[in-house]
Amino acid sequence: MIGFLFILLKSIVSLITLTILYLISIKPRLHGRPDYKPFFGHMYAHRGLHNMSPAIQKLKNLENIDNASEKLPENSYAAIRRAADLGYGIEFDVHLTKDDIPVVFHDDTLSRMCGVKGNLRDYTYEELQQFRLLGTQERIPAFADILKMVDGRVPLIIEYKVEKNADKLCRICDALLADYKGLYCIESFHPLAVRWYKTHRPNIVRGQLSEDFTRQKLNIPYFLLSHLIGNCYASPDFIAYNCKHRNELSRTICRKLYRSLSVAWTVRSQEELDNVSQSFDLFIFEGFDPATQSETSS
Repeated sequence: MIGFLFILLKSIVSLITLTILYLISIKPRLHGRPDYKPFFGHMYAHRGLHNMSPAIQKLKNLENIDNASEKLPENSYAAIRRAADLGYGIEFDVHLTKDDIPVVFHDDTLSRMCGVKGNLRDYTYEELQQFRLLGTQERIPAFADILKMVDGRVPLIIEYKVEKNADKLCRICDALLADYKGLYCIESFHPLAVRWYKTHRPNIVRGQLSEDFTRQKLNIPYFLLSHLIGNCYASPDFIAYNCKHRNELSRTICRKLYRSLSVAWTVRSQEELDNVSQSFDLFIFEGFDPATQSETSS
């Protein structure tokens, strides 16, 4: 009997220890948080207000658009300008070219958006300008040109696309943002980019991107990222999580226990927005016109 009680006690202590270590590992920034309030009151257009993905074209009956000016590819100058003109916050992605120019583009490769082979990082900025986005007249825009055009009119969520170049990407983009007067925050799937901002720009709002990768990929790095294990290293101010996986435990703990800002990506219908509105604080949307901006900011 004594032996059983000893084993039971040891198991309880081990469980408590593991729980404490887990809670420490997923801990976001708790002290010295910047003010989140300026980011509220906006819905955030995913890669700008674009309309050329197959799902969006079907939804909006835009398959047969003939007017080139109405074709707005994702992350294009025109799509981002459209979102800014209508007062939406904007989420977009930033890569580095071969000659270290930050450009606004999502994919690592050029095939889907430009119809050519190769990785974006293998081309200089000037070489990339020969390509068109989804057959339109839109080209891959420079990050600096997007900042100049938006000019602080709406808040920005800037996602850093890291390919073993977190330090370089963060340094170059931060130098451009140093003179930017508008409201912005940064986010990344890569903890090293989030960590860079913790170390070098602690006053800038930073976010850890994630989703439940374990549904697709079974390896240790993606398991850790899925469950935000390692948050204590990068100390993010917010968690941006796939809204379809909103019930993931670590994300829920970060929001409810640690009171961390929670951002939903990517909401693709009013019905989905209604379903997740109580689980997140800010919303990145695509492919529909949100009913109101105020309802989801209360």
